[in-house]
Amino acid sequence: MKLKKLLISSALAAAFILPGAAWAKSLTVAVPNNLTGLDPTNVNDTLSQTSLRMIYQGLFGFDKDMKLTPLLAESYEANDTATEFTIKLRKGIKFHDGSDFNATAVKINIERLANPDNKLSRRSLVSMVKEVQVVDDSTVKLVLNEPFGAMIPSLAHPGAMIISPAALEKFGKDIGRNPVGTGPFKFKNWSADKLEVVKNEGYWKDGLPKVDGITISSVPESGARFAMLQTGEAQFVPSFPPELIKVAEKNPKVDVDKAPSIVEWYVSMNNLKKPFDDVRVRQALNYAVDKNAFCKIVYNDMCKPVNSIIPENLAFHVPAGNYDFNLDKAKELMKEAGLEGGFETELWAGSNTEAVRAMQFIQQQLAQINVKVNVSPLEAGVAAQKLWSVDKPEDAGVQMYYGGWSASTGDADWGIRPLLYSKSFPPAMFNVAYFNDEKVNAAIEGAISTADNAKRAEFYATAQKAAWEGAPWIFLGVNQNISAKSKTLSGVYMLPDRGFLLEEAAISE
Repeated sequence: MKLKKLLISSALAAAFILPGAAWAKSLTVAVPNNLTGLDPTNVNDTLSQTSLRMIYQGLFGFDKDMKLTPLLAESYEANDTATEFTIKLRKGIKFHDGSDFNATAVKINIERLANPDNKLSRRSLVSMVKEVQVVDDSTVKLVLNEPFGAMIPSLAHPGAMIISPAALEKFGKDIGRNPVGTGPFKFKNWSADKLEVVKNEGYWKDGLPKVDGITISSVPESGARFAMLQTGEAQFVPSFPPELIKVAEKNPKVDVDKAPSIVEWYVSMNNLKKPFDDVRVRQALNYAVDKNAFCKIVYNDMCKPVNSIIPENLAFHVPAGNYDFNLDKAKELMKEAGLEGGFETELWAGSNTEAVRAMQFIQQQLAQINVKVNVSPLEAGVAAQKLWSVDKPEDAGVQMYYGGWSASTGDADWGIRPLLYSKSFPPAMFNVAYFNDEKVNAAIEGAISTADNAKRAEFYATAQKAAWEGAPWIFLGVNQNISAKSKTLSGVYMLPDRGFLLEEAAISE
């Protein structure tokens, strides 16, 4: 058996020390969208998942640099074929309801998530698990159906965080409104535009948390979020509007941070609906959109056009081609498809300022080739229902959808398989392009069947090139992550996947 160990560093367990007095106050985080649910295993958006890190924890997680780190687990061992993983658990941890975290709790959670009858949207994280064995109270063994080299990163995804079995028993399907985990904060209240949590006095990490509570406040309008930061109503604004950076940087009470992301933005096209069932149309729309202009207008030039379905800063990326802005080429392809006169369609996206601006940009670009785009901003909960809760592909109302994806496992599998695999049509996963390509399917299946990274790289290269040619999306850009915070706030971090960490938050005078 090949030994792989991840040991908790003393830094993780130690308190975060501020260079001055820290005051236990409440923190408000202003975000652009509403949360869509509080069951981590059954939400699809990064914002909801990362917000739930306050309440829940997984066996593994990521630090501020998105480096894999142990949380409820202490270490693990994997066999040479990556079909068996033995995980040692931390002892003495309690859920918020007072029940024990142990191997049985892990078994119940993984089996619940893996069970297809439960129809949980994050099932693919553990769908390869054949059996969960309780070795002893602090040890579990996962036996897989096939090799899967990304098993531990998958367990670090927020969708695999551990829920109190007692709470699952008590609340059943209502667990999505009654979260009970092991995290630094306990659930207090969730309304249409606010999630409120309070300090977990019995948290297992010494000296944390350092604030009494946190409120996640949903504020779609960019200027309003910035105003909250300026007045002190909010202390942290992740996904800060890029057009307001220069103003924010002039404010002596505000710190602005910019960093590379692994978030790729695109417009999916429903390949089952005419005219998007014709690859020539999908390619034409790619040529008709100026990606450099997208980066300039939507992200204030803090963005780079993409050249693959995998972002450049993510493992296994290879350049797959380009769709340089070329209206003549776009019109030629439209003519070949018999659509020289264009067509009318509908574009869905979120209702925040940035998403609306992106939709309007796409609308203007496609008008150049006689495509009339009707834009429909959707509140996050409505979008989730309309996009991912469709029982049959033929019932899907989506025509075009503007969104972004990031690999919250740090592994390319979590983008390609849920978004472009033919077995990932909603409600199973998130392939709202309803894309079905034999080469892409075979490459995805090959990549998840081996733990050999060299072989995985070959499969992913094939998948990227085939998907690029098949053009299920209008490929757009990868933006920089921008966040802003009060200078009195420390210990908050934005992750490359648009998530954020609040566990070490502290407010000083």
